[in-house]
Amino acid sequence: MKAFRAAILRFAPDRSAIYEEDGLLVVGPDAHGRQRVQAVGPWRDLAPRFAQVPTEHWPARLLAPGFVDLHVHYPQVDVIGSPADGLLPWLENYTFPSEARFADPAHADAVAVFFLDELQRNGVTTALAFCTSHPASVNALFERARQRQLRLITGKCLMDRHAPDGVRDQTEQSLLDTEALITRWHGVDRLGYAITPRFAPTCSDAQLQGAGALARQYPDVWIQSHVAENRDEIAWVRSLYPADRSYLAVYQRFGLLREKSLYAHCIYLDDEDRALLRSTGACAAVSPTSNLFLGSGSFDFEAADRAGFGYGLASDVGGGTSLSPFHTMLAAYVVGREGQTKKGLSLTPQQLWWRHTAGAAQALGLEGVVGNLQPGCEADFVVLNPAATPLLARRTAQANSLDELLFAMIVLGDDRLIEKTVISQAAV
Repeated sequence: MKAFRAAILRFAPDRSAIYEEDGLLVVGPDAHGRQRVQAVGPWRDLAPRFAQVPTEHWPARLLAPGFVDLHVHYPQVDVIGSPADGLLPWLENYTFPSEARFADPAHADAVAVFFLDELQRNGVTTALAFCTSHPASVNALFERARQRQLRLITGKCLMDRHAPDGVRDQTEQSLLDTEALITRWHGVDRLGYAITPRFAPTCSDAQLQGAGALARQYPDVWIQSHVAENRDEIAWVRSLYPADRSYLAVYQRFGLLREKSLYAHCIYLDDEDRALLRSTGACAAVSPTSNLFLGSGSFDFEAADRAGFGYGLASDVGGGTSLSPFHTMLAAYVVGREGQTKKGLSLTPQQLWWRHTAGAAQALGLEGVVGNLQPGCEADFVVLNPAATPLLARRTAQANSLDELLFAMIVLGDDRLIEKTVISQAAV
């Protein structure tokens, strides 16, 4: 066992933040040797009980749950910041040519190392990621994540039509590859598999049917895709599937809406779509920096809360402009403030932080496992330095409440705020 003394942030079941200005976090192995939170609370209360446990003291630092990124493309780190008129031209001109290189295992491995370095440098300790259509990309990312004991969920991208040579796969082989990858990787250490249709326009009916069959055969794997991101994309889907009520309904018809399914963007939904997400247990991965950068539109937080379906925050790199959770939370705040019907209303600092940690974990079906620092949670956390930059230090020193402290870090923070990322006791 090992203990850490510092200020500590965690979340109660009602989503409210619990803050200990002088706290103690005690971690130790469970029956399977995995590091978990054994105790957490005020230092003055826990110190006598754990007096014999080696303790690291981090004065003027804040321990917080590791961030959970619900939607990120590891092959797209090389196209981040590429200019384009919108989603579809961006895919054609930048994304697909870059992804074609991942047929080379050496290239896939090199990018996997860089990508995971960047996640950890930004305090992301759990991610739901897209690979390319090449099995080599999946094997590379899983292997590197396993070496780090990172909790990572990913899968081979399915796309057997309306895609260029080099990234388009073959229907039958793509499904055989998916099942082989599930068998090889799902449930190994902290890894999980996600059945990954890229989006409905690039998947034939046969491929979507096969994906749905695999989802039924392997009910404990995840499902991930995109939906209702861009008006041109929606018009394309309508032309391909004129009999379906909506874009989201296409996935429902093929058996791809259920718990542990995550759909990125979900911008252009109506109330029937939102009710469908709630009733099936499917959740949304909200990607505000990507939506702003590509001019796609804005997620309706108010309508989502009214409908009651689950959602969390995501970077969506490379359409997204940063792997930093602080940049994502700030963009979500701006979008929420602009879109709310009640003037000036937006997500609070505690809500933003919850949506990128415990709330995102809940959307993945991993509540109580990651994204929090309550007893029993896996011991993934970040050490934050609220004085990491001169301006941040000046502002946080004047914070008169927890909301002011959290909001100052959201607005002014970046990777420099992350002094250390701890994953299963492996500090980065």
